[in-house]
Amino acid sequence: MKDLSIKKLYYSISEVSKITDVEQYVLRYWETEFEELNPQKNRAGNRIYTNKDIQLILKIKSLLRDKKYTIEGAKNIIVDYDSEDSLDPFPNAIIMPETIVDSVNNSYSNEKDVMKKDLLEIKNILEFLLLKL
Repeated sequence: MKDLSIKKLYYSISEVSKITDVEQYVLRYWETEFEELNPQKNRAGNRIYTNKDIQLILKIKSLLRDKKYTIEGAKNIIVDYDSEDSLDPFPNAIIMPETIVDSVNNSYSNEKDVMKKDLLEIKNILEFLLLKL
């Protein structure tokens, strides 16, 4: 049985490909298009991805594949997303999916269903990732 309390600091491109369900060649292409996605390389020259890189990849994947944004549109959203993220007073805080879904209950009713669907999708992704760790 895996110990879920230990988290890896770095992942190989093959591990990230499996976690995110994005092909390796697509990950390499996205690196050329999104300057925010810039994994480090180890001494052997292999890409090493952090948890933050994986979160960004999942965001890009959602924008491009689920929400059907163009690369340019996704770039604009990612830039806005990063600037909002830098204003977060607790950037490393972990928010449990239940807390996020509960916060949706305070939203406007017409946006509530859309937001709840998106948040439930995020919850499923987080649960999947926790099982992979």
